[in-house]
Amino acid sequence: MTLMVTGSIGIDTVEAPTGTAENILGGSSVYFAYAAGFFTPVRLVGVVGEDCPEGFLAPLEDNPQIDMTGLEVRAGSETFRWHGKYHDDVNQRDTLACDLGVLGEAGPKIPDSFRDSDYVFLANTHPALQTELLGQIDSPKLVVADTMDLWINTAREPLEALLGQIDGIILNDSEAILYTGNSNVIEAGLEIASKVRKFCVVKKGEHGAVLFLDGVAYPQPGYPATKVVDPTGAGDSFAGGMMGYLAASDDVSVESLCRAMTYGAMVASIELEDFSLSRMLTLTREEIDQRLAEFTALVKL
Repeated sequence: MTLMVTGSIGIDTVEAPTGTAENILGGSSVYFAYAAGFFTPVRLVGVVGEDCPEGFLAPLEDNPQIDMTGLEVRAGSETFRWHGKYHDDVNQRDTLACDLGVLGEAGPKIPDSFRDSDYVFLANTHPALQTELLGQIDSPKLVVADTMDLWINTAREPLEALLGQIDGIILNDSEAILYTGNSNVIEAGLEIASKVRKFCVVKKGEHGAVLFLDGVAYPQPGYPATKVVDPTGAGDSFAGGMMGYLAASDDVSVESLCRAMTYGAMVASIELEDFSLSRMLTLTREEIDQRLAEFTALVKL
């Protein structure tokens, strides 16, 4: 089955307790696409400005699993830039600067050759834009979206409208609580799942994630990662691994969804071991499967 992602491509500067990396490749669709590519080919739709450095997108362009037909280099515009600083507790971070650039303009156009995509992931952006992009897809089999606190606070109505048009949503525990006003994450996840067609996944960082489907909560423990260099993109890598597995298996049963979440968690636990895509560039599917085997053995004890 064909898989498509649409989301941000950015130039990041990251400050972390482990060091600082300036002007590195980032963006939701970047991490998602690379993670999904370990399982299935993926179509990427995104836009950068004409200031995007030559060769900057080489990790994507050189990956045979990623179809970059949907990339737009927009004349007269600037690429999205983000500068963040992580605390000693890397679950906490501050955004020091955020220049939307092309992300504050009209969205990209989905190529005609991508309109038949079966599996679609709408990575984090304004829900009105996510809805607009979804409208350009003919008849997808599974549509999943991501969102964030900014849209929950400032674009509630468009977000509500989007939820009714998608099969699944992935968000973290603080966002689920913010959206519902319910401090009980399980109750919050069940409520959100009732607003989409199929399921909700609530991420809980190092504590794992929970799948909510048909009124049932399926908890997944977190992988005990010991090397955390840069958490940026971990959530997008989780989604990429999950959706990549689902598209490859073409199975959205509860068993498949739970296994897809586990694969997503394994990819995310590896991605955060270095800045940007550095760790992903050396990663193999065999390593992912090996970590999954180790994880499975742990949770069976």
